[in-house]
Amino acid sequence: MDKIRHVPSLQAMQTLVEVARCASFTQAAQQLCLTQSAVSRQIQQLESHFSVALFIRTSRSLRLTPEGEQVLASAVSILDQLKKLEERLVPQQRPFRIRMHVSLAVRWLLPRLSDFYLSHPEISLAIETVATEIVEPASDSDACILYLPQPSTDVDCLTLFEETLVPVCSPGLSNAPRSVDDLLGFALLHRSADRQAWIEWLAANGAKPLERYRHIPFNLDELALDAAARGLGVAVTDMTLAAESIERGVLIVPFGEPLKTGGVYSLCPQPSAASHPGCATVMQWFASQMEKSRERDGY
Repeated sequence: MDKIRHVPSLQAMQTLVEVARCASFTQAAQQLCLTQSAVSRQIQQLESHFSVALFIRTSRSLRLTPEGEQVLASAVSILDQLKKLEERLVPQQRPFRIRMHVSLAVRWLLPRLSDFYLSHPEISLAIETVATEIVEPASDSDACILYLPQPSTDVDCLTLFEETLVPVCSPGLSNAPRSVDDLLGFALLHRSADRQAWIEWLAANGAKPLERYRHIPFNLDELALDAAARGLGVAVTDMTLAAESIERGVLIVPFGEPLKTGGVYSLCPQPSAASHPGCATVMQWFASQMEKSRERDGY
């Protein structure tokens, strides 16, 4: 049969992508739940179809030939296009994908998720978390929750809450600080490598220079707050992120007024969101959470 009409199978192309990713027939077979011989046959089918060798095999390595690189690029492109087509035709069958910082997911969204699913059982959310200080939007996300130094001018971005910094510690912390001067006797717990939260809070409260204090650095709010709850020192965090722990009595605000930094946490839809039938509902629900937070805080 003419090769123009007889195209390679999608399964063979998927197998090629996995073998190239794993650089191993054995590992690819495990990932695909196939036998190694089945994986080999599918690669051989592709090699027969294109009349080229796709891999250079040695006892120690497996790498693509130049022709294999070209076939792989086409396979990746075809599979990606089919995935995007499926999502456009039946978007309701995939979840609404939201990308955010892991601390925000644990401290803010997770306590609210039961309310979402009780109100909207027909929509599934897929939460992707990142531990980096800056959340970069991704092409496979429908929306991102970003920290912004100031509110966005994009009308589609929804401000969820303003950043308001407070010191927190364990209620059982011995001789808990009652003033800025008392902080000299405790370790300052940092939620990021740049120590920016403490720098801003100390400057606003007329404290000593940062180098006068003891420090325990972390790279996540979640870790700094857990360390504070265990009595390791005093953390500075956003009031909204600490709210549940404060309500449960796990953390307390020992002294001081909340400090508004001007920064905000915003839900920003991505281009793919427009094609998802649940987009408007998801955005409305997040807007309702914003209003609840404002009512609770007395705004």
